[in-house]
Amino acid sequence: KTPSRQSDISGHDVHMPLCPGARPGAHPVPIRECQYNQICTHNSSPMDTPHTKKKKIKRKWQVFQGRNKFYLHCPTGELSISSASQTLPIGGVLFIFVMGMLLRASFTDPGVLPRATPEEAADIERQIVDSTGYRPPPRTREVLINGQTVKLKYCFTCKIFRPPRASHCSLCDNCVERFDHHCPWVGNCVGRRNYRFFYLFILSLSFLTIFIFAFVITHVILSKSISIFLDGCTVLEVVVCFFSVWSIVGLSGFHTYLISSNQTTNEDIKGSWSSKRGKGNYNPYSYGNFITNFCAALCGPLPPSRAISTFFPKRSEQP
Repeated sequence: KTPSRQSDISGHDVHMPLCPGARPGAHPVPIRECQYNQICTHNSSPMDTPHTKKKKIKRKWQVFQGRNKFYLHCPTGELSISSASQTLPIGGVLFIFVMGMLLRASFTDPGVLPRATPEEAADIERQIVDSTGYRPPPRTREVLINGQTVKLKYCFTCKIFRPPRASHCSLCDNCVERFDHHCPWVGNCVGRRNYRFFYLFILSLSFLTIFIFAFVITHVILSKSISIFLDGCTVLEVVVCFFSVWSIVGLSGFHTYLISSNQTTNEDIKGSWSSKRGKGNYNPYSYGNFITNFCAALCGPLPPSRAISTFFPKRSEQP
């Protein structure tokens, strides 16, 4: 490049180097200013840089990479899932398992005992009259189970002698085998055929509630600047989870105790096998080992449903 000539204060000519890429005859630009202009962020036209490839624009989160993973880009920002959300699959699996056990407990036949037909009810009435000669107010029968005398009560609604551990639910209006209780949250009775699903439901729900509560507390501790709306929602979630943890975990612990001793809620409330009733009173259904009791309650085979079995009417009942 041809250096330009300028005069200094003394009148002598001073050679000043032109900026690289400057046009001949253009006003000379100092080298420092030229270097600053070269790193200017203004986009150049395609005519100025015909052989230069267009650089791909990178976002700040791509340049300064952290542990965040962005799955959705919005005009206003990015929706991200942080490294703490790697535990999202755990919460998702727990939620799906909770919902599955809830549906199984809700839609499974708890062990409804079919009612007696008019012929069966008349036959039972005839047996009672022939054996006693009168009708006592409480109609009962006694059976011996593992050395313990158990009374079978007569159901005036279903017209049957209920099997051991069965009871009539006033809400469902049915006799349920191994009746535990009627759960309004499940919307069904809890009995012999759906008790394991109910127990797994409340147990997994306890783990899910603890999981959510722990991460909400962690979020509150680690968050330093959050909006008022988010802070209010977080506080509300903490309060709900706090009271839910105590109630659900307590319910799970209570049913764990019942399973370990092979009892039902109905028997525990009534104190059927309490030692207060006598020294010889004991639970004839317990295997004496809590592991065996757990296996019998949760891993034993499910009996077939009696309520959905096919009913074959007699010829006189056929249309």
